[in-house]
Amino acid sequence: MKLSKNFSKHEFDSKDGAKMPSNVLKNVLDLAQNLQKLRDYYGVSITINSGYRSEEHNRSVGGAKGSQHRRGLAADIVIKGVN
Repeated sequence: MKLSKNFSKHEFDSKDGAKMPSNVLKNVLDLAQNLQKLRDYYGVSITINSGYRSEEHNRSVGGAKGSQHRRGLAADIVIKGVN
C-alpha cells in the first residue's frame, strides 16, 4: 500500500510480522506524509529502519514502554548523505 510518493506501508510494518492496527495505520500515514516532505527537501532517499513496533517487538528491542513506535508516531530513519 502506497502511503506517499516514495513510501509504502511495508516499510513501516513491525519487524515481527504483527498486523498493524487500523488506528496505528492512520498515524503511520500522517508520519509518511511528513517524512515525504523531508525527502522532497533533501532530494535523496530515506530508509526507515524502524516504524511501527508491536508491543512484543518493542519489548524485544528494548524499546520504552510508552514508545511512540507502538502508536505509529515515530520512525528511526537514515537520510542518505545526512548525519
